[in-house]
Amino acid sequence: MSGAPEDPVSPESVPPGSGRDGPAPAPGSGRDAPAPGSGRDAPAPGALRRLDPDLASGRAHPAAPREAEPELTGPSKPVTVDTRRYRWMIGIFGIGLVLIASVYQFATNGVASTGIAPGHRLRWFAAPLATSTLVGDPNVSPPCTLARHDPRALNICLIAAERPLVLSLFVIGSADCQHQVDVLQTLSRRYPAIQFAAVAINASRGDTAALVRSHHWTIPVAYDRDGAVGGLYGVVVCPMTELAARGGIVRDRLVGDQSQTIGELAPRVAALARAAGR
Repeated sequence: MSGAPEDPVSPESVPPGSGRDGPAPAPGSGRDAPAPGSGRDAPAPGALRRLDPDLASGRAHPAAPREAEPELTGPSKPVTVDTRRYRWMIGIFGIGLVLIASVYQFATNGVASTGIAPGHRLRWFAAPLATSTLVGDPNVSPPCTLARHDPRALNICLIAAERPLVLSLFVIGSADCQHQVDVLQTLSRRYPAIQFAAVAINASRGDTAALVRSHHWTIPVAYDRDGAVGGLYGVVVCPMTELAARGGIVRDRLVGDQSQTIGELAPRVAALARAAGR
């Protein structure tokens, strides 16, 4: 048996839906639907919502309310306080202190002026001699016994117990004050029974020793390094000289220019010597 050869069928000659390979799928039948994940019709980026751990935890535990941040207003200006209303209070307080100190000075020492007034006892002290090896501050509560006395110090308690005393308190750097010590040095040769001495107020050992050597003083000259003796005697004017009888009771006090000359001081020293019978 022979038959006519069949003509090959080209794809172009097959009408759509002719069914050679079966009927064409109906629209929406899902035959030509893309496989999941094939990416043919993938959604645009950002269309899918990702799970944010922070967001998720925030839903479970709502965040605490945030504190309001301080408003920046620029550099703060310094706070100024008007003290003028307090000045009168400070002034009254200062005046009160001065009055209290004056009353205390008068009640304890019996004087409220420079030096020791006549009729009152000298205030004891021991101060290091400028020409000695003793270095230190004066002792305003010194021992008044020879057993405890340091010969390198000027102890007026021991001196006054033995003889009359002429004591000069002066300041280094003032020619007038230094001249007063020159006068005492001259009178010491006339009245050997009277002890003459001097103390340099607020002075160092070196400066006082240099002055002693330059003036050739042989009378005892001590130095008051911390100003304790000057405060003890209330020295505010220089020169100042105290003339005390044996026992330390002041007979005369000279303050200022009146004690600078031999003519002014010599008669007073002579009266002190006569009172002592010397």
